[in-house]
Amino acid sequence: MIAIVDYGLGNIKAFANVYKRLNIDCVIASDTETLSLASKIILPGVGAFDYAMHKLEISGLRPCLDHLVLNKKVPVLGVCVGMQLMADASEEGSSKGLGWINGTVRRIANPGTMHHAKLPLPHMGWNEIVPVNNSDLLNGLDDEKRFYFLHSYFFECLNSQDVIAKTSYGAEFTCFVNRNNIYGIQCHPEKSHINGMILLKNFASI
Repeated sequence: MIAIVDYGLGNIKAFANVYKRLNIDCVIASDTETLSLASKIILPGVGAFDYAMHKLEISGLRPCLDHLVLNKKVPVLGVCVGMQLMADASEEGSSKGLGWINGTVRRIANPGTMHHAKLPLPHMGWNEIVPVNNSDLLNGLDDEKRFYFLHSYFFECLNSQDVIAKTSYGAEFTCFVNRNNIYGIQCHPEKSHINGMILLKNFASI
């Protein structure tokens, strides 16, 4: 059973609707009893890093999440800020992250030059991802591999082997990460049409 973590942030119903269209069972988990039954976990998130960490902590779900992911090795997919929470820390705030994948969340470097106007933040719109390491999460995507993004920060991994895809906005940055059973994506698959559905289906099969 796929559990979508409900700690008060993220497009939870949108993920549930995608899995309903795919005929894949999922449940929205707002308590540890429901979450503890998960065979796969989706950790969504939007907004600021510190606020998201605060919401996760006060939800009471953090200890259960840590146990499932770190001890039982249940596959987890962090989405947008849900991915950023997996880092050690963020330039956006002072809270410690989950520390599931070593790295720091950095603000997108976007200096203007004489020839190019400074690009606006947040980065919002469709971007093509470029795989850099093999991952079952990326199987069967269409040739363009385009996904919808909305963010101003990205996950800078300490270990390059944890990076599975990159994209560019002014400069190249990491957008998909993976270490063992832990996956993170900066894009919004629930808003990315066919590629988003393929990716969520792939995660259900991991």
